[in-house]
Amino acid sequence: MQHPLKHHLTLTLLALTSLSHFPPASPLTPCRTLCGTTAINYPFSIDDGCGAPQYRSMLNCTGTDLFFMTTSGRYKVQSIDYNKQTMVVYDPAMSTCSILQPHHDFVMTDVESVVIPPSSDTIFALLNCSIDSPVLNRYKNLCFNFSGHSCDELYGGCNAFRVFRSFTNSSPPCCFTGYDTVKYMSLNILDCSHYTSFINVDGLKGIGPADWVYGMKLSYAVPDTGCGRCTRSGGACGYDTETGVMMCLCSTSMNATRECGSNGDIGGAQKLALRTKFHAFALVVGALIYFVIFI
Repeated sequence: MQHPLKHHLTLTLLALTSLSHFPPASPLTPCRTLCGTTAINYPFSIDDGCGAPQYRSMLNCTGTDLFFMTTSGRYKVQSIDYNKQTMVVYDPAMSTCSILQPHHDFVMTDVESVVIPPSSDTIFALLNCSIDSPVLNRYKNLCFNFSGHSCDELYGGCNAFRVFRSFTNSSPPCCFTGYDTVKYMSLNILDCSHYTSFINVDGLKGIGPADWVYGMKLSYAVPDTGCGRCTRSGGACGYDTETGVMMCLCSTSMNATRECGSNGDIGGAQKLALRTKFHAFALVVGALIYFVIFI
């Protein structure tokens, strides 16, 4: 009759051996995918080391509100369209048809102005400009006709902008222009006191300024770094925070260079973890075999 201890150890050994054949549980990636109701997908992120390095620290999640960060302030993200690769943001300090705000510039960093600039259907209106403004003289070619709308319509149709007429009983000059104008020249240089911006301009013909959609639509591109391979393996696309090299984030402690679960591509931390688990398992098995045979 088999010794009870040997029988117990034999069952334990069989149980451990069978457990080793079960696939590991799907890891939880360290990257948050929601801010409020807004999805956070590649190339964006709200966690350092996630997403694409070109978009590092551009988004900030405060409570349930998502903000686009620039050197001139925090701009509320109203929507992100990942199919059209656009993001609509709103400047809370910008003047609109219903409210006149203090003098304020919109400024992006050099990186932001390259990788996520305002789209071509975002129009900037420079308001209350002096007759000496460069956009009315040397650089008047920067101003263009906007769907048949005029300065008189803007000043007359918006309660917030009517104050500009009160000084001279006439409409001061304004300029409809693109982002490049405000990118290279501040309002002080432009000699205009305020600005406003609106989007979806192709659909605004014949519509008064009170019904325009005020804000900015930013256009971005998705870097081709093989992110699809990483996400299909259950990981999240990210990067090394020191080198900027693309990584596939498989859990809070493990990463791979291209995809999760590929032994040839796993990072050093994951290789060490796997070797440690294997050695520990081998020691347990060896001890059990010893007791089964010799005791």
